[in-house]
Amino acid sequence: MPPTTIGTPGRPWDENDKATWLAQQSVKRAYADEVVAQLELLQDTFEITRYGALSYAPERYPLYLLKTRSWASHKPNILISGGVHGYETSGVQGAIRFAQRPAQQFSEQFNFVIMPCISPWGYETINRWNPLAIDPNRSFVKNSPAEEAAAVMAYLQSASMTFLAHFDLHETTESDNSIFRPALAARDAVAQKHWDIPDGFYTVGDTARPAVEFQAAIIKSVAQVTHIAPPIDGKIIGETLQQHGVINYNVGALGLGVGITSAKFVTTTEVYPDSSKVTAETCIAAQVAAITGGLVYLSERAEGVSAGRE
Repeated sequence: MPPTTIGTPGRPWDENDKATWLAQQSVKRAYADEVVAQLELLQDTFEITRYGALSYAPERYPLYLLKTRSWASHKPNILISGGVHGYETSGVQGAIRFAQRPAQQFSEQFNFVIMPCISPWGYETINRWNPLAIDPNRSFVKNSPAEEAAAVMAYLQSASMTFLAHFDLHETTESDNSIFRPALAARDAVAQKHWDIPDGFYTVGDTARPAVEFQAAIIKSVAQVTHIAPPIDGKIIGETLQQHGVINYNVGALGLGVGITSAKFVTTTEVYPDSSKVTAETCIAAQVAAITGGLVYLSERAEGVSAGRE
């Protein structure tokens, strides 16, 4: 039964409808093997912190982050997050790959907090939503209905950290139109327009802090790895192009994950994994290139050594 046939047409889903949807989901890959086991191999260079667990399966879905082991108060702090949408694979694996390799290159200049898989149930079941049919990346708000988002916000509040930059790693996939937007229309009983899925990488900045040169540095770095999305009628996913490969959202108003800090430099990366021009490895490499491009930009400017400290 596809999501579009669940419930009563013209009425938002009730709890029974959501339960019907949940019963149709199945585990397709292992969070413990593909994420947790990889983090455990990084214990020499990072502190591994359990910042929570998902209440519907706390033993199966503990929530982990990596924190620079040689933390220094004089260095600015960088937040990297992935897997807010669990089905966006390269976001998760890109965060891990950065920790495995390039993080050491930048360790003398920056402290890192890396949250590689914010939605592990979504990762295992290849879902945008959590088990309650809630989108975590619209839920970074006060009294969040998504415990995935709430756990991140609670940790950051308790840690009392300030950040210079936040990289939130995402994908835009063909399944957005074929699965998830139709499901959203059925869940909310509100028509959803299909996006023109862009063939290539792009970033989403914040309208309140667009950081034009920072975004451009990211695009330039990624262009060495994969192609940048061309606009369609001057737009990407319906939003007006701000510069090559970059659009902006009002991230705070939308409850997006990249809006959870006061960092001056924030970006949401968007990889297109369904392109005939890329492989899964290309997508991971693009995520890493986005981070490194942004960090090189910051390290070459005064902001990189004078802001975002604990």
